[in-house]
Amino acid sequence: MRIMITGSNGQVGFELQRSLQSLGEIIACDRATLNLSNEAAIRRKVREVKPHIVINAGAWTAVDRAEHERGNAFAINAQAPRVLAQECAKLGIWMVHYSTDYVYPGEGEEAFDETAATGPVSVYGESKLAGDRAVIAVNPKHLIFRTSWVYAARGNNFMLTMLKLAMDREVLQVVADQYGSPTPASLIADVTEAVLRQVIPGAANIDKLAGVYHLAPRGTTSWCDFARAIISKGKDRGMALKTKAEYINSILTKEYPTVAMRPKNSRLAVDKLESTFNITLPTWDQSLDQVLDEVIAKQ
Repeated sequence: MRIMITGSNGQVGFELQRSLQSLGEIIACDRATLNLSNEAAIRRKVREVKPHIVINAGAWTAVDRAEHERGNAFAINAQAPRVLAQECAKLGIWMVHYSTDYVYPGEGEEAFDETAATGPVSVYGESKLAGDRAVIAVNPKHLIFRTSWVYAARGNNFMLTMLKLAMDREVLQVVADQYGSPTPASLIADVTEAVLRQVIPGAANIDKLAGVYHLAPRGTTSWCDFARAIISKGKDRGMALKTKAEYINSILTKEYPTVAMRPKNSRLAVDKLESTFNITLPTWDQSLDQVLDEVIAKQ
């Protein structure tokens, strides 16, 4: 089995290459080998590889830049998934696509389920929603995983930024009125592998298995409390951090203005994923323990 992964150098793409090795041959496509803003290049690559599964982990993730570079964001987040889905439909194969909490309006305090009304408040969110809709419309064999607050032991992400800042500063200020569930890239990859093991032999159950799923750990936290947990758990593991959890001060979103609006409510209900595929997701703090252990192991 040939599994084609786009965005293979990203946080999720990197972890997918680890988790999916046992399923077959991995064809990893990074920016150097596949330009996702080039429709002809995408079609050419799929037809050359002739994959049995396509996993689209490539995305435009520069949320603020998207406000000024709408065309670039839509090219990669909307048009590229549409083209990949078209090629997958021609081959009659499954396509896995990753989406985001940013497709929702980010209001209220209840967790969004997969039937909740969408309403992105940023260009990034608009482009990702357009990609979701294109994949759904074009290829019946689709799995769309909407996730939130992705981080990993490598790359550029909130956890590594907090650890780096805490090595140099005694006091930090972090937004406390945005809520969600921090999701490790490794968890996304491992769940993808578990789902594919059930989907691949289940051709007769396409209608039951295909669709949109929320993929995030159980539980909710704020960016500020996530930062405090990172520092506290990091110090417990002997990391040389100048700050302490109690020295991380909470601020409001309005005190930390950004070009693009961020959703204040990124809570995602994950019951559908767990019940459909008999998966038990960890809590966000359990997941953090695992990623921090990985950070320590790499030192």
